[in-house]
Amino acid sequence: MEEPDFWDNPEKSNGYMKELKGLKADIEDFNKLEKDKADAEEFIEMAYEENDESLIPEIGQLVDNFEALFEKLQMETLLSGEYDKCNAILTLHAGAGGTESCDWASMLLRMYTRWANSKGFTVETLDLLEGDEAGVKSVTIQVNGLNAYGYLKSEHGVHRLVRISPFNAAGKRQTSFVSCDVMPDIEEDLDVDINEDDLRIDTYRSSGAGGQHINKTSSAIRITHIPTGTVVQCQNERSQHQNKDKAMQMLKAKLFLLKQAENAAKTADIRGEVMENGWGSQIRSYVLQPYTMVKDNRTGEESGNAQAVLDGDLDRFMGAYLKWLSLGKKGTTEE
Repeated sequence: MEEPDFWDNPEKSNGYMKELKGLKADIEDFNKLEKDKADAEEFIEMAYEENDESLIPEIGQLVDNFEALFEKLQMETLLSGEYDKCNAILTLHAGAGGTESCDWASMLLRMYTRWANSKGFTVETLDLLEGDEAGVKSVTIQVNGLNAYGYLKSEHGVHRLVRISPFNAAGKRQTSFVSCDVMPDIEEDLDVDINEDDLRIDTYRSSGAGGQHINKTSSAIRITHIPTGTVVQCQNERSQHQNKDKAMQMLKAKLFLLKQAENAAKTADIRGEVMENGWGSQIRSYVLQPYTMVKDNRTGEESGNAQAVLDGDLDRFMGAYLKWLSLGKKGTTEE
């Protein structure tokens, strides 16, 4: 019997090792869940038998820990999509609102980076275009970690901010928008035929931090697939050749998904609906004035602690979205 060859294939072996690590973590979490439940029951029984109210705070903490871990495991059971285990490529584009929207894009970049760090994921900046005065006009990052795409697919759409703008001299409330596009980073070599005549390849100088060599040479790559209008960009690698390879990988993944998506319903499941980056199309609103509230317009999930959300506390919104998907997108809300 022939030995499996996946250990000779670095991409496959890395994928299997990542999955094995994830399964091991799931088993550890489940064992901890059982232990937390047993500990809580033991303390409750002890408190009743001894009529000891001093145990109540400790019991409350045990119950809180149990509920948090239970919610985490419940959310992971909903990550069953074909590409959910993949790394994620997330792109932010500032929309209506000028400098205010560019600043809003940088706030969202910080939010997703902090969320990824809290999960133990790593973040790579693939492309960055800074704003004229502040913030970023557009940025593409890759979030590396098991189920990164499964979690982040909830973020695809337009995000709306309402606040008193620091860029408005009159001190008035201002509304700004940023669109978020999320795609899985499909690592295996995809069988996608691309006609080079259908591609427009542009080179440009990298922007932002990156070192003397990167900023002084036109090493950044933008590839446009003319028939579909698909555009990918990469500038984080040191050489133009490496940037082109990464951009082609991203393009193949996007075209592969488009090929698989033969109808609108399938497209919505993989990539999300493409919406105008402005009024009436937001998936989530972040209101900082005159009150603080973050509300998801699809699921109805909301939080009064907007600062915590902007600091990366997104799990409740991601969990609500996954449940919403599992129920066939029922119970949606609209403003």
